[in-house]
Amino acid sequence: MRVSRAFALSWITLVAALAAASDDTADSQQPIPLEQIEMSLSAPQEQSEISQSTSAQDTTEESASSQQPLPILDRRDRIFYPGDTERPKPLARKLLLNILLDQEQIFTSPFRMNRHNAPWWLLSAATTAGLIAADRHIADSFENSKGQVRWGGRISNIGASYTLIPIVAGSYAYGVWRDDAKAREIGVLGTETLLDGLIVAGILKEVTRRNRPDEKDPGKFWGGGTSFPSGHAIQVWSIASLLAHEYKNKPIIAVTAYSLAGIVSASRIAAQKHFASDVVAGGTMGWFIGRYVYQTHMSHLAHKHSFLVPIVVPQVQPSMRSYGVTVLFAGAGD
Repeated sequence: MRVSRAFALSWITLVAALAAASDDTADSQQPIPLEQIEMSLSAPQEQSEISQSTSAQDTTEESASSQQPLPILDRRDRIFYPGDTERPKPLARKLLLNILLDQEQIFTSPFRMNRHNAPWWLLSAATTAGLIAADRHIADSFENSKGQVRWGGRISNIGASYTLIPIVAGSYAYGVWRDDAKAREIGVLGTETLLDGLIVAGILKEVTRRNRPDEKDPGKFWGGGTSFPSGHAIQVWSIASLLAHEYKNKPIIAVTAYSLAGIVSASRIAAQKHFASDVVAGGTMGWFIGRYVYQTHMSHLAHKHSFLVPIVVPQVQPSMRSYGVTVLFAGAGD
């Protein structure tokens, strides 16, 4: 039990990290509201009379200073997105930089815990502690026959990397062939989601080294195994989460994706490859990874990956001997 409690704390930290990463992304990277952009476009026009009364020399100096580029506050603005290009090189750069930023957010978010994500810590603590304590009992409740193990292994292949990677690659290829931006987006973001999940699972497996149910000393942490967490569960739940968020207006897709993810997760227990806690932990992390990738992408898609640049409009009225300029701001990508 001492080992179980110690590991429960480590798992709590990871799940809360994923929750915090997803929530922090939603909070810190919200798109610029349309009302603010409209205000920025209308305010200079309303004050044109004031600007007209200024001297040409003063207004020239102000326009020169306003044309200085704004600082890039979001590093992802430099990364290509699915609708931007179909060339392999920029897409590969997008994936690499996105994944590096994803891993940074995931593994550093415990240091940004707040009252909004604190409930996830408590929920994770209770769920993990309960499942670790009940793992052996849950495993023994199955028939555990040779047929069960064989069929469980076959069904669980749905959540394997060699199954999911061709699916997301096929989605991208179909999007290119049919000029379908949504299909291309799922292909790119699905690849990012799978790679994020593989990295998280690989690191945790090396840290925990829990023995599988069919190995010597089953369930023992730091015994040399690779049971925790379930890589199949992380991958299939991350893709299911991404699809459910991408097609939030089509509930049938979410129901189908989550149903398949649940079947794959249960089959890993039936195949005696994972304990219930391995599967639940992997599924939870996978769901958060899928939501995190989707929300990160959508927050950038909303503001078109560009910052506002000034446009200087001359204001000349010779009859009134009034000379000036009006500075308008518009998106660089417009």
